[in-house]
Amino acid sequence: MSSDAPQLDGMGMGVGGRERLQPAIECMGLGKAYLMAASPWQRLMHQLRGQSQTRLHWALRDVDLQVARGEVVGVVGRNGAGKSTLLQLLCGTLAPTTGHVAVRGRVAALLELGAGFNPQFTGRENALLNAALLGLSAEEARARLEDMLAFADIGEFADQPVRTYSSGMFMRLAFAVATSVEPDILVIDEALSVGDGAFARKSFERIMELRSAGATILFCSHSMYQVEALCERALWLDGGTVRMSGPASEVCGAYQANLNGLDRLNWGGMLAGSEAAAGAGADDQGGPSAPVAAPGTARLTGFTVATRGAPPGARAQVRSGVDDVVLSWHFASDPALPTPTVAVGISDENGLTVSSALSLLDGAVVHRNADGTGWAQMVLTQVPLLKGRYSLTAFLLSEDGLHPYDQVMQAAQVTVEQDGPLQGFVSLPRRWM
Repeated sequence: MSSDAPQLDGMGMGVGGRERLQPAIECMGLGKAYLMAASPWQRLMHQLRGQSQTRLHWALRDVDLQVARGEVVGVVGRNGAGKSTLLQLLCGTLAPTTGHVAVRGRVAALLELGAGFNPQFTGRENALLNAALLGLSAEEARARLEDMLAFADIGEFADQPVRTYSSGMFMRLAFAVATSVEPDILVIDEALSVGDGAFARKSFERIMELRSAGATILFCSHSMYQVEALCERALWLDGGTVRMSGPASEVCGAYQANLNGLDRLNWGGMLAGSEAAAGAGADDQGGPSAPVAAPGTARLTGFTVATRGAPPGARAQVRSGVDDVVLSWHFASDPALPTPTVAVGISDENGLTVSSALSLLDGAVVHRNADGTGWAQMVLTQVPLLKGRYSLTAFLLSEDGLHPYDQVMQAAQVTVEQDGPLQGFVSLPRRWM
C-alpha cells in the first residue's frame, strides 16, 4: 500500500464537504523499515546490484490509528519504541514503507524546532520563510510577523542572522513561528514547553489556547502525569508495534506497571542533594535568605518530612498505623503569577507509585507572601503504609496543576516499621461483622 495524504483547503474541507465527517488523522497498517547493512559501502553495493533487502529493521509496523477532530491523544513508550517515527510519518517528513496515512488539515509540528531555519538568514527572514512552509500565504505571514517576533522576545536580534543567536533565542523563535499558524493539528514530541522558565510558561499557555480552540493534538511524552492530565486517549508503542490503545488513565497505568517491572531505584544515591534541599526554607516565610524567582518562574526551595517531634529533614521513620508524618513544601515564585499548586508522589523500592496527592484536588490552601515566597503543609495521619522504604517526589505546578514549574525526584525518604505479618502496601480501613 502507499501513503495517501489528500490535498485540503485551509478549512479542511474535502470534496463535496465530506471532510467534516472524517477523522483528522487516520492511518492503517502503517509501517516504516530501514535496510540494515554492515557498512555504507555494503549498502551502496546492494543498491547498485539491485539486490533485495535481505535485512530490514522495522522501526514501526502495522499501526492503526484514528484521531477525531479536536481530540487530544497521547503517545507513550520507551526510547526506541517508534514514537518519533510515527510522528514524523504523520507530519510527512518520512515516507511510509507500508500502509495508508491521511492527515486532514493544517499541521504544526513541534518535533525538531528550527530544523528548517537557514543560519545565514535573519530571524525575520526565517520567520517569513517557515511560516510559508507551514501553509501561510505571503500576505498572512507578513501580517503575523510582528506578533511572532514579539512572542519570541528576541528584540533587535530579529534583523541579525540566526547563526548569531543563543540556543534559547533560536528555540523561542522556532516555537513562535510553529504555533502562530493556528494549526488544525498540533504534533508535540517530548516537551510541552521550551526555553527558560518565563518562556516555558508562555509556550505552555500557547499550546493550551490551541487545545481550547479545538485543535487536534498528538502529544508524545515520558511524563505520565501530563499525558493523563491532557489526553483523553493514549497509544502505547513497544518495539515499533501497538502494545495498547485506550483511555489515557488505563494505558498510562499499564505502561507504568510495565516500567516498574524492570526499573529499580538506586537507593544508595537516592538522597543526593536532598539534605541541602531539606534545609532550605526552614521557616514558614520561605527561609532567612528570602529566595527569589526569576520573572515568570517558580521553584522549590525545600521539601521536608517530620514525625514524632523530630526536626524536619529528608528522612523519617514511622510506625505503620500509629505515627503521623508532616510533609512541608517551601518555594519561591514570581509574585505576578497566580499562587502555584504543590503535589507529592510516593513510590516503593521498585519505583511503583503507591499514592499521590495534589493540593488543587484536595482544595488545600497554599500560603504565599507578597514577595512570592510560600509554603504548604500536609499531614499523613496514622500512616497506613505497611513495612518498607518509600521515596517521596515533590512537585511545584501551575495554579491549574498542569504546567510543572519544578520537581525534586526522591526528595525525601520514609521508612515504615510494623507489628505483625501483614503483606502489601497499605493497611486498609476495615471492620469485622
